[in-house]
Amino acid sequence: MFKLFKNIDRKNYSAQLGGLDIFKFIGPGLLVTVGFIDPGNWASNLAAGAEYGYALLWMVTLSTIMLILLQHNVAHLGIATGLCLSEAAAIYVKPKYSKALLTSAMLASISTSLAEILGGAIALEMLFQIPVRAGALLVTIFVIIMLFTNSYRLVEKWIIAFVSVIGLSFLYELSLVDIDWNGAMAGWVTPSFPTGSMIIIMSVLGAVVMPHNLFLHSEIIQSRQWNRENETVIKKQLKYEFFDTLTSMIIGWAINSAMILLAAATFFKSKTPVNELQQANSLLEPLLGSHAAVVFAVALLFAGVASTITSGMAAGSIFAGMYKEPYDIKDNHSRLGVVISLVLALGIILLITNPFKGLIISQMILSIQLPFTIFLQVYLTSSEKVMGKYKNSRSSRYMLYSLGVIVSLLNVALFVSMFI
Repeated sequence: MFKLFKNIDRKNYSAQLGGLDIFKFIGPGLLVTVGFIDPGNWASNLAAGAEYGYALLWMVTLSTIMLILLQHNVAHLGIATGLCLSEAAAIYVKPKYSKALLTSAMLASISTSLAEILGGAIALEMLFQIPVRAGALLVTIFVIIMLFTNSYRLVEKWIIAFVSVIGLSFLYELSLVDIDWNGAMAGWVTPSFPTGSMIIIMSVLGAVVMPHNLFLHSEIIQSRQWNRENETVIKKQLKYEFFDTLTSMIIGWAINSAMILLAAATFFKSKTPVNELQQANSLLEPLLGSHAAVVFAVALLFAGVASTITSGMAAGSIFAGMYKEPYDIKDNHSRLGVVISLVLALGIILLITNPFKGLIISQMILSIQLPFTIFLQVYLTSSEKVMGKYKNSRSSRYMLYSLGVIVSLLNVALFVSMFI
């Protein structure tokens, strides 16, 4: 994937590092951010705000803190080793364990692709009255063509910019609706578990801290690696990567919070039940008037296509990593990983009858797989054999393992709630 960087003069690059270094390293975090303002997030946040008001905002805060720590940690793996998470697992973990873990990650990527494709399909239905199943097929074909031809590189920045503008429109709309800011502030920092809320809580967690993004970030961060042999360059990469990750994740936190706030101020306040993603276009009416539905649908379409691209890339990275290979769309293993994720997700979409519920459940599935990816990641980044002197400190190791424990306990609570 990143062969184009091989021809860069590494010595000249090392000498050119100056005051504007930071702009050379910004990008991977923003691409990951697209993954957690995707259609799955829109559905989870809409459900959270509409059903429980401001009560579940704390989950966005907790999830984002987890996300910053985990994405920062996995980016270090890519920088220090030149390997993505999947490659490192295949190389340093016993085959019987690595295959099981990476297979579960592939299943999670299918669940992710399902949400992304479905979001794009719903948008096509809103715009052109194309049936959801037919729209899902069109989105899948379009994304596969973009990935296989690498043409997505030409529109990647435009997609990120467009989705960002829509996110900012959500933020701006906060000034146009009546928000109970005292209730919101309490919701952001006070954990609560309203009756029947565990599925939504776990879907919000799975929509923000997405397993495929951990694999993807460790892969795409290497696009900024021109000289791994130069310790000065590595240290700059580690330094500026954190700024990239932190800034991008905070933007994502603000956008996800805005979605819940707006749903709480409209649907929850009016006690309007929500059973389809299309209803969210009413959130944009105060800002865009009669054209709200069209703008919302176009935004959803771009978000769906952009996040499907990143989901496909992540699946290709995971599958290629099983064979100890980096992601390269010209390689058969990477291609097969992309096809497996997108085509199987399409097959499931053709079978489901409730698209909105499918979006919610897909995000819950991600939260169930998440602990396995977290424990795998922390094991690798804490190993001196893998990371050398860049391995996790003892305090970092304990903190990251604690995140895995918290996610595991939340999953246990989910299963308990299903039988009560």
